[in-house]
Amino acid sequence: MSRDRMTPWSNRWQALREALLEPRVDDQTLAEAMRAARARQPLPVIWLIGKTQSGKTSIIRALTGSPRAEIGNGFQPCTPTAQLYDFPTDLPLVRFLDTRGLGEVAYDPAADIQYCESRAHLLLAVMKATDTRQDEVFEVLRAVRGRHPEWPLVIAQTALHEAYPVAGSHLLPYPFDQDPWPSTLDPDLARALLVQRERAGELPGRDPVRWIPVDLTLPEDGFDPPDYGLEALWRAIDAGSTLHLRELLGADPAIRGLYAQSSHSHIAAYALAAAGVGAVPLVDLVGVPAIQAKMLHSLAVLHGQDWDRRAILEFLGLLGTGIGVAYAARAAGRGLVKLIPVWGQTIGAVWGATASGATTYALGKAASVHFNRRGRGLPSDAADLRRAYAEGLQRGTRLLTDLTRDRRG
Repeated sequence: MSRDRMTPWSNRWQALREALLEPRVDDQTLAEAMRAARARQPLPVIWLIGKTQSGKTSIIRALTGSPRAEIGNGFQPCTPTAQLYDFPTDLPLVRFLDTRGLGEVAYDPAADIQYCESRAHLLLAVMKATDTRQDEVFEVLRAVRGRHPEWPLVIAQTALHEAYPVAGSHLLPYPFDQDPWPSTLDPDLARALLVQRERAGELPGRDPVRWIPVDLTLPEDGFDPPDYGLEALWRAIDAGSTLHLRELLGADPAIRGLYAQSSHSHIAAYALAAAGVGAVPLVDLVGVPAIQAKMLHSLAVLHGQDWDRRAILEFLGLLGTGIGVAYAARAAGRGLVKLIPVWGQTIGAVWGATASGATTYALGKAASVHFNRRGRGLPSDAADLRRAYAEGLQRGTRLLTDLTRDRRG
């Protein structure tokens, strides 16, 4: 048995300390490790289909919580007429694939469709509620779902306010999850939504099409709430797929209330990267601590905090030896299991991925609490950090276990 695999538990915690205080892995090596991790943990890809000005960018902004400027600058071409948007940009959790507006003059979408079909996991069609001319969109949806009947299909009917009467407002509570719709719903809006659905006809596919009316506006537009229907859209995405997108992006209001959504997205991204590296024997010995060290540095930068030797030792000291022993035990356990012939290469790899990702997730959550308190001029409390670590370990284990199982299946 490898001597490294029999390293005492205390040395496993020491490996992280050394990665933080005396980094020995250069950026290129770390980048290669992360690319390898992504190859084992493919990004979920949402393919947005719709006409120009249908509201596709507004949906990306609402799902990711990303500012309008960042969205505008984040698209990268993948074909002459299709674009990718990765979120977060530095270490993505999800990829949005956006094709040129269907129905445009002199645009043949055949090449884009072929490219997107080879990469997508979920279809998200977007159409303005008041635009009844959606034949080009329906034609593509019929063709794609005919070839991929297992793909989830969500259709977002957008810009509801364009059908409102003068000085009209959103009907609250959100009425479109009721059957039938309430009689207080504006008849012009109801008629427009139903006309679109009737013109779609029977779309192929194993699962039912999920039609979700949404109105995603800016606060200055004056419609309250500005993310009208977003909760229903999240439910439709969750019900139609195993992407776990909502939990990855931190869309749960409880997460947003405790930590900035941007922090959560960074933590989840690094946890997935660590899970990918943690599934590989030997590579994880260096790769996982390096990824965790990089994550903690990135979170410090995100929170505008110094991350020097003194700050690092303060953080590790607050976590305490109890967390260090627990961290080291999970690391040692996954290493020993993966060395068992045959069984260890399957179950052990899953265990290694989950343990690596979960401890990374837990460290990130504890660091977020620490940096948040320091940013407000408050002292960090060791009990709070340890509680955040324990809760993060539990949540991260569940999330990584689900993701690993789904992607293996």
